[in-house]
Amino acid sequence: MSVTTIGVDLAKNVFHIHGVDAEGRSVLRRKTSRAGFERLMAGIPGCRVGMEAGSGSHHWARQLHAHGHDVKLMPPRYVRPYVKTNKHDAADAEACCEAVQRPGMRFVPVKTVEQQAVLMLHKVRDHLVCQRTGTINALRGHLAEFGITAATQRRGLSELIGLVENETDSGLPEDARKALLLLVEQIHAGDKQIKDLDRQIIEAAKVSEVCQRLIAVPGVGPIIATALTAHLPCPDQFTSGRHFAAWLGLTPRQHSSGGKDKILGISKRGNAYLRRQLVNGARAVVRVAPGREGILWSWTNQLLSRRPFNVVVAAVASKWPGLLGRCARMERSGGSLKPPNDEGPMARLA
Repeated sequence: MSVTTIGVDLAKNVFHIHGVDAEGRSVLRRKTSRAGFERLMAGIPGCRVGMEAGSGSHHWARQLHAHGHDVKLMPPRYVRPYVKTNKHDAADAEACCEAVQRPGMRFVPVKTVEQQAVLMLHKVRDHLVCQRTGTINALRGHLAEFGITAATQRRGLSELIGLVENETDSGLPEDARKALLLLVEQIHAGDKQIKDLDRQIIEAAKVSEVCQRLIAVPGVGPIIATALTAHLPCPDQFTSGRHFAAWLGLTPRQHSSGGKDKILGISKRGNAYLRRQLVNGARAVVRVAPGREGILWSWTNQLLSRRPFNVVVAAVASKWPGLLGRCARMERSGGSLKPPNDEGPMARLA
């Protein structure tokens, strides 16, 4: 048995394996436990292994790479068309084996343990932010039942929290106050946890030279810099900045047929978290652009004069990936960035 390509369907406890030889004949069909999977793969000579990118896939990719295998991770949506029959684990493994052999298949870079650790800071922070937002909305909704409202943003929230914590205020029933104090405590705890994670992300950005290069770009802070370097292990996988922007879903999607081109809004494909952070950073740049001088600001203001605000934000965000990719590649070539107030690579945005 000479296996050249293997497809693996990962699961919680039971893994399915499908292998073919150089002529495409099926020579390996196996169902194995989680504990026996690594032992089985260690006994197979090095070959190409295809898996769907998902929970635990990066861990297993590193493990199999240590045994001499060439591991390729693929987006699940690109593997699905290769499932020939009804969907089940064995068919998924066969689909992975078929998809990994396609010349035009797109692969997901395998992340290191360090990159996944930084990503964990971002994922936990995003989870806590969502929880805090939900708790704040619940507090506002419950107080509205008693006719108590306040302005939006942090100022109005502080007024509501002060009202709940004020035991001498007679506008709120005591039983309701005790219940709402639980929400207030949860908001305070969430604020503290988010600040702690922000501090860890800032420290991670300080020790990374490539993050420091990225922070030199207007609108880019530790959050964007660390998220970008963690999600993008190898900037060289993209042929251009436009390719990078398309990977993030920041370029227009098309619905063209019969030689008629129809351009729609941005595709919103790819990593939603990273795209959202880039859009937020671009929004900050566009907001302060009026009245500023320089190539970046002139280009942004010209767009603002003829396009809606959100369209300009998307345009600026789509320009960033090319520059950020160049900044990341500079670390290998020993290049340097000029100070932010000296324009530097920002001139290339236009």
